[in-house]
Amino acid sequence: MTKLAANLSMMFNEVDFLDRFAAAANAGFKGVEYLFPYDYPADQIREKLDQNGLTQVLFDFPAGDWAASERGIAALPDRTREFEDGVGKAVEYAKVLGCERLTVLAGKTRPGVDTEQMQKTLVANLKFASNAVSGTDITVLLEAINTIDIPGYSVSRTNQSRAAVEATGASNVKVQYDIYHMQIMEGNLTRSIDANFDVIGHYQLADNPGRHEPGSGEINYEFLLPYLDSRGYDGWVGCEYAPAGDTLAGLSWAAKYL
Repeated sequence: MTKLAANLSMMFNEVDFLDRFAAAANAGFKGVEYLFPYDYPADQIREKLDQNGLTQVLFDFPAGDWAASERGIAALPDRTREFEDGVGKAVEYAKVLGCERLTVLAGKTRPGVDTEQMQKTLVANLKFASNAVSGTDITVLLEAINTIDIPGYSVSRTNQSRAAVEATGASNVKVQYDIYHMQIMEGNLTRSIDANFDVIGHYQLADNPGRHEPGSGEINYEFLLPYLDSRGYDGWVGCEYAPAGDTLAGLSWAAKYL
């Protein structure tokens, strides 16, 4: 049975971040994810999780200056030390929050920076993160992101994320498969999932176009979510979409899963 996690960076924006935990729980969610927890003490977030009976499913490693439109640093050769420091911070939070999935954002390509060197840097940083969580239940994830929403993003297709994951040789490094991003970049979602099922450690969803809730666009989630069940996937599916209107009003699609 599909397990949905509310993405609190995008959903329940009608209330402040720390109030979104209760809002998600009241809507029927048992798990939550979001981009970053670092603006709040880990103990404060832990309290919100416990008060509302929620599982912390996923968050991202620090990803550079988000306000300045940076979208990750893991593939940037001159930011390795910063990435390593961020891994330590993320792991500290994950242990307090009981979070078992941490996502690496590779970042955008840069003029004058060799793409082969960026790939080597990404793999080395994934190995560093893998070693940092060794002996825990934490899985490191690498996400491919479409280049329409984020032009120049350096990892934009499943074969790229798979290649980097496999190059680490680490069993605790997996692909994060965002259905919305891969519909834009590749299509053929079922075949892509089948071909990469062995390396996928987490799924996220949104419809296309618009990145709104399932049922608002072209992706057939009435087929796709049961298909993941049929393949034996028993992990969480993160609802990383921007509600077209009020979050609660747009949750009719999810009623059967909550």
